[in-house]
Amino acid sequence: MKRRWDTIFFLFGVAAVVVMLLSFRADWNQVRSVLSQAGIWFPVIILLWGFIYIMNACSFGLIINDGTGRRVPPAKVFQLTVSGYALNYVTPLGLMGGEPYRILELSGYVGGRKATSAVILYSMMHICSHFCFWLASVVLYVVLHFVVGGRYGLDMWMGLLLGVMSVVFVLVLWVFSLGYRKGFVVRVFGMLSRIPLVRRWASAYIERHREDLEEVDRQIAFLHTRRRWPFRWSLLLEFAARVISCLEYWLLIGLFMPGFTFWDSILVMAFSSLFSNLIFFSPMQMGGYEGGMALAAGGVQVPGAYGLYTALVARLRQVVWTVIGVLIMKIGKRND
Repeated sequence: MKRRWDTIFFLFGVAAVVVMLLSFRADWNQVRSVLSQAGIWFPVIILLWGFIYIMNACSFGLIINDGTGRRVPPAKVFQLTVSGYALNYVTPLGLMGGEPYRILELSGYVGGRKATSAVILYSMMHICSHFCFWLASVVLYVVLHFVVGGRYGLDMWMGLLLGVMSVVFVLVLWVFSLGYRKGFVVRVFGMLSRIPLVRRWASAYIERHREDLEEVDRQIAFLHTRRRWPFRWSLLLEFAARVISCLEYWLLIGLFMPGFTFWDSILVMAFSSLFSNLIFFSPMQMGGYEGGMALAAGGVQVPGAYGLYTALVARLRQVVWTVIGVLIMKIGKRND
């Protein structure tokens, strides 16, 4: 059964990559032109993201290897990290392909319940780091306004927008903190059981699997309350990975704008990722990623053309790592 599901996930990944390449919104002449302009920096960016995925894998490993049960090898954690993100990139709604795949693979090492709780907690950690990054970027924008006010405008409407965003981010982080302390899986299914379209399915599922769901919640709470330092390091690594990923924009836009600073790249990254995540239902966030990049770049006085160019290079990097992630699904299986 497990081998069959492994094959299904792999074939799904291959099919999704093919569809992704066929629907790529750029002709090959444009791709060659962009890669020629990027030059040596494109392979550097590929390697940069390899380092970022290592940080993600370290964060994931801190959650999985808690000192109880079988230890998952670092190479396997890295493979699951990259392959899981590859499946998420090409799956509509996100988190619909990578997380079940990670749970399936990990269950052979640590059991189904622990695998489920570890994957859910890591997904929460990854999403939580996004909100921490966005909130920190709002603070950075305000600080930079007073340092270089001519470049970072802060009128009434911008102040109102940043204020609303800050309140929303703080509320979301508060909800995450409750979920970490008490677990949230049972509560989520309880909410689903009140929604008309999925009420019957959710009620039946929670009735059949209540004990398993409660155990997952207990393990999530245990990871947060009993292993505080690994938990904090895991979140710090995810947040640091967000910051380091901004080097990609700094390197690319800096080719054309020597005055473009690393602080600018953080703001561009933050607001473009926020915009693209608002259309999470699209595979690889098609369209929103490029549009968000252009809008964010304009917000820090970067010509929109540079923003679109950078978005295309980032998209090509994403394609490369998606292909790598799908390919190592089979390599990782042979090494188990």
